[in-house]
Amino acid sequence: MKYLLIEDNMDLAAAVGDRMRLDGHVVDHAPTLGDGADYLSVGDYDLILLDIMLPDGDGRRFLERHRAAQNDTPVIVLTARSEVSDRVGMLDLGADDYLTKPFDHAELQARCRAVLRRRAGASQTVIKRGTAILNPVASVLRIGDIEVSLRNRELRLLELFMNAPGQIFSKSKLVDRLFSYDDTVTENAIEVYVGRLRKHLEPSSVTISTHRGLGYRLDER
Repeated sequence: MKYLLIEDNMDLAAAVGDRMRLDGHVVDHAPTLGDGADYLSVGDYDLILLDIMLPDGDGRRFLERHRAAQNDTPVIVLTARSEVSDRVGMLDLGADDYLTKPFDHAELQARCRAVLRRRAGASQTVIKRGTAILNPVASVLRIGDIEVSLRNRELRLLELFMNAPGQIFSKSKLVDRLFSYDDTVTENAIEVYVGRLRKHLEPSSVTISTHRGLGYRLDER
């Protein structure tokens, strides 16, 4: 998944970002609300982690504008405020969940997974397309009796395709979803990852098709 972390505490941001990346996610860090708005204006994110007290304003106003603009990207608020009224207020403004500082990384990851499942309308942790079954938490693709352990970016790319079967993704779009703005990468890297996934999917009833000049799409055979 691709996360946007809006947090001015640099030590906390570094710790969260490092752990998320170890788990295979792409993380862009914005230390201010203005930086967060700039990231959102040029990229798509699966989830936003939003601090409340930031140098250039109140995260609650940011959240309010985010929802008023009909942006449905899930938001988990990171807050030092533990009062019930504060938490209820943030949920009423459109937050999908909140986490009180200090927090454990395992709990943050669990809440991220839960929010993303709710947004996808799914209560289960696996994604099924044809005879291919993907478990993103375990990083495992299962096809019949075959089980394949996926590397981080293979997993994120396949998860993206399997969550949107029939949708064509351009190379530039896939680069945006798999890599952060700090990564130096070319679109040729996408060809490499797609090639690996095609080999993994050969025994299954799904494949990744190429649409010249447009991009790639997951199809059932």
